[in-house]
Amino acid sequence: MMDTVASTPAHGALMDSIYRRQKHIYDATRKYYLFGRDTMIDGLACQPGMNLLEIGCGTGRNLAQIDRRWPGVRLRGLDISQEMLETARQRLGDGAVLAFGDATDFNPAALFGEDKFDRVVISFALSMIPQWREAVRHAAGLLAPGGSLHIVDFGNLSGLPGPLRWLMLRWLGAFHVTPRNGLADLVGGLGTRHGLAVTVRRGPLGYYPLVTLTR
Repeated sequence: MMDTVASTPAHGALMDSIYRRQKHIYDATRKYYLFGRDTMIDGLACQPGMNLLEIGCGTGRNLAQIDRRWPGVRLRGLDISQEMLETARQRLGDGAVLAFGDATDFNPAALFGEDKFDRVVISFALSMIPQWREAVRHAAGLLAPGGSLHIVDFGNLSGLPGPLRWLMLRWLGAFHVTPRNGLADLVGGLGTRHGLAVTVRRGPLGYYPLVTLTR
């Protein structure tokens, strides 16, 4: 199945149009429905000196949480929205290296001076990336030996009552969000082909999956 293709400039402009005003209320509102983020962060098992990259870092909320939960980690963040990066820079200051780029094909050495990472995180970003499969493949290729990729995003919502599930999906669609129901199959295939250990945990009511790939 082919992903819908959107060029970097077009997709970046779309994300900026969505977040230009929302960035001011993003964190205050998303805490009510972006569940599973802190569970993912708690499971990172970082050590001081490790380097961590968040793809789709948004406002920097997760990176700030990671800094508090796992002090001493060298933080990097990437996003395709300049509007969100502006907010993240205000929040994180010198505490993280942030860069603009497309999740599917960015050059980590050029942007961050590093080409492999001990931890890579993608939190509720795949559901807004048109070529999300390529983003996952690219992220998996960035893992250092012993490194791990951690993903949390919307699931199939199968545990919700039918009308509520329909309303939720319709509401998410208004923000260009589409649950990636093929994620488990994709990471399973990556694990088999590249010798990665894969775990997939299902959140309550099928609201989110927690996915980990470890090299």
